[in-house]
Amino acid sequence: MPKMKTKSGAKKRFRLTASGKVKIPVAGKRHGMRKRTNRFLRQATGTVIAAEGDARKIKQYFLPNA
Repeated sequence: MPKMKTKSGAKKRFRLTASGKVKIPVAGKRHGMRKRTNRFLRQATGTVIAAEGDARKIKQYFLPNA
């Protein structure tokens, strides 16, 4: 049976913390910045910890070797 590969797109988007949680970039900053408030743009910098259900799916399907 061939080796299980990590999805290369997921490698660029998700990171695991030392305790196994999934860090993801904040959503909503790709386009349409004029309609966003300055407060939203400030708070949407950096990364956040993914929700438990989303993290489970990310680890199962996209980062199986992590």
